[in-house]
Amino acid sequence: MSATDAGRLRLQVRVSSKTMVAQDICALELVAALGDALPAFAAGAHIDLYLPGGWVRQYSLCNPPGETSRYLIAVLRDPASRGGSAAVHEQLHPGDLLTISTPRNLFALRPGAGPTTPPRLLLAGGIGLTPLLAMAQALHEADEPFTLHVATRSAARTPFRELLLAGRLAPHVQLHHDDGPATQRLDLDRVLTSPPTHAQLYLCGPGGFIAAATHTARRHGWSEAQIVVESFGIRPSPSTDSTDMPFELELAHSRRVVPVAPGQTAVQALAAVGVTVPVSCEQGICGTCVLPVLAGEPDHRDQYLTPQERADNRCFTPCCSRAKSTRLVVAL
Repeated sequence: MSATDAGRLRLQVRVSSKTMVAQDICALELVAALGDALPAFAAGAHIDLYLPGGWVRQYSLCNPPGETSRYLIAVLRDPASRGGSAAVHEQLHPGDLLTISTPRNLFALRPGAGPTTPPRLLLAGGIGLTPLLAMAQALHEADEPFTLHVATRSAARTPFRELLLAGRLAPHVQLHHDDGPATQRLDLDRVLTSPPTHAQLYLCGPGGFIAAATHTARRHGWSEAQIVVESFGIRPSPSTDSTDMPFELELAHSRRVVPVAPGQTAVQALAAVGVTVPVSCEQGICGTCVLPVLAGEPDHRDQYLTPQERADNRCFTPCCSRAKSTRLVVAL
């Protein structure tokens, strides 16, 4: 194990199995390379997967939380893949050794706000099922009320379909397919109408799915406090907006000051003067480029740091984040 820039540990794992769980979706079962127990995790957690070619991608853990013998992830083959999902589907095989991070959770189940256990409504779009599958298994184990709706393009594109329909989760699951009869397609107005007091709504899926579901939920009276969202996929980075204010980076070790112009990322500004910062996703989701901040106030635009880490202002992601102050002093 070795420490990462953001303080997370890296683990060596072995691919113990690789199976197709739906059209264009494969599942990887990962076990510790030396046969040790893996760190326990809670529902909603994800890991960073370090892939051939230098790619780093985040995948939600979808096996029952608390398991320490394995991690299970599912990966959709994206036709527009920049390298990550293609590497998983084409280059990884049982027996391969990989590096991963310890689990991190930015999409955790919340405790109930009322005097009794709140009903949870889990709403998944496509591969967005993965963290919600772990949640469903955790809630089932705890004997807490929940319903899981899974919307996909077709039955063939529904990951873990047999587990959802024939396993212990089946009484809590409703599947919806775009190519099915109208009665089987997801009706957001029906599903989200009249939310029970203290109910919680968990959403995960593509951006369009999330936008439609959150809009419908608000229209039916779900409050912001009741809605928990994890968006599947990379969001456009706002760091190239030409209306952004310029700022300066001071490199603490050399006292060198590097200007960052509007429409330019901090990584690009550093590269222009010969200072290389390792990057992977360049969208603020993997944490590869995280830099310690010694002074100044970052303008956090990433999806990697936790709310507490953002509030502490002790680090930032130079691939997409900027500065609210005129200067940031970083540990370079």
